Amino acid sequence: MFVRRSAAVLAATAVIGTAFAPAALADESPSPSPSLTLPSGLYGSTDPTYDGVWRQSLALLAQHTVGVRPAAKAVDWLTGQQCANGGFAAYRADPAAQCDAKTQIDTNSTGAALQALTALDADDTAAADATAAAVKWLKSVQNEDGGWGYLPGGASDTNSTSVVIGALEAADTDTEDLRSKDDRTPYDALLGLALPCGKGDKAGGNDGGAFAFQPDKKGKLAANADATAAGVLGALGEGLVTDPEDDGPSATPSGNGKAAACAGGDSPTPEQAAANGAAYLAGAVAETGYLESALAGAEDQPDYGNTADTVVALAAAGRGADTGKPLTWLEKNSASWAAESGPAAYAQLIFAAHATGTDPRNFGGADLVKQLGATGPAAEPAAKDGKDDEQAAEDANEDDGGVSVWWIVGVGLVGGIGVGFLLSTRTKKQQQP
Repeated sequence: MFVRRSAAVLAATAVIGTAFAPAALADESPSPSPSLTLPSGLYGSTDPTYDGVWRQSLALLAQHTVGVRPAAKAVDWLTGQQCANGGFAAYRADPAAQCDAKTQIDTNSTGAALQALTALDADDTAAADATAAAVKWLKSVQNEDGGWGYLPGGASDTNSTSVVIGALEAADTDTEDLRSKDDRTPYDALLGLALPCGKGDKAGGNDGGAFAFQPDKKGKLAANADATAAGVLGALGEGLVTDPEDDGPSATPSGNGKAAACAGGDSPTPEQAAANGAAYLAGAVAETGYLESALAGAEDQPDYGNTADTVVALAAAGRGADTGKPLTWLEKNSASWAAESGPAAYAQLIFAAHATGTDPRNFGGADLVKQLGATGPAAEPAAKDGKDDEQAAEDANEDDGGVSVWWIVGVGLVGGIGVGFLLSTRTKKQQQP
């Protein structure tokens, strides 16, 4: 499940007419530096200002998913980014400095870090110590409607709410009984962002059952494939990683993208909403095998990240037969995008491969695990619990210096289009029909 592109893409969003970070973040966060030395424990070679914690979390979780034990210093870098209150900002250049009111802690970074550290806590004491505080912080910033926005107090959106649900579920929190001050659950918030089946039909379109990112200024919902992939996983209580043996709720997989009858009408259950969203996604990739980018100025380009997220969502919803075409398309076409976008992109592809039972070490002829390992510090050669991990040294970066010797030469070039749904912020153009 997340997802993401390099910081170069984040910095370049102004060029293509979209802001990956919310307005408050764009206004107050420090500008990315065109030249800086990166921490030796960090994955990726681009400026981490906007996505450091996100890409690190996905990289660590992806390695854990395929049985590779991440480098201790990579885990230490992530835990060192946590604020005393349990939350995470996108990146803190000076982790020794205390977080204050100007530190923009966000739900997406915190949710991704929580998922990664929860997976690693059996092997790492520091990771185990960090998870309880992150859970507490996420609970403390739940909105009255039951959901979460990117920043605390911001309007709930499908992407952020789904990231948090997945993180809390991974940490063994009962999200079905997690109620806001208004006695609303996270699933109430998600259902409020799902397009009723009838509305899409009455409008003459095929948007019924999709999820919107947020309502527009008039309160209307517009189908958003990015948000729909997130909403499917959130409604199912799933996180970034979906195991292939998990069939999800009953939903008739057609293999040709044809949607089953939209279930639940105006009052679907979360499971029905997930099935409806998955049917929408199946139809969206049925013809070409990929989603098109929703970013302004890039509408005709494939959206690699969200296509990978769609594969995970379809697998989680029990529509495994419908993952074949987009998965094959990714195997044939995603190599350049992943190389340009960095560790989070490799992680997204690994999650898609894992969800479908595909070997990530032979993904269209590419070894995604080795490619991910090459973007950061060398993984541990064997797990401390004595389990064999013969792939670890092979998959790790041969140069233990990892990214510490890499310099960012510029952040104004777009490295790839299509980040995936998990880092949820979008422009107003994306939020409105």
